[in-house]
Amino acid sequence: MSQKHFSSDNERLHSDDLRICHNVLDAICRDIGIEPGSEEADRIAEITIDVYQQGVRGTQLRHIVDAARGLNLHRDGPRA
Repeated sequence: MSQKHFSSDNERLHSDDLRICHNVLDAICRDIGIEPGSEEADRIAEITIDVYQQGVRGTQLRHIVDAARGLNLHRDGPRA
């Protein structure tokens, strides 16, 4: 069984951390039409926080959350 390795950032989130995660969650929900507070939004929030706690920041946070959900929200062209 493999162990999950977390960075030292796997601690209590502070208000700035929560704001960043909330902004990512809001953007994803808005882009795909998910109601905030829904079960699906809660799942996206969990993924967002997990990825953030692993040290992912900036635009990569959104990209990795999208990928983890199997989404392609960045309109760079048709999805293959």
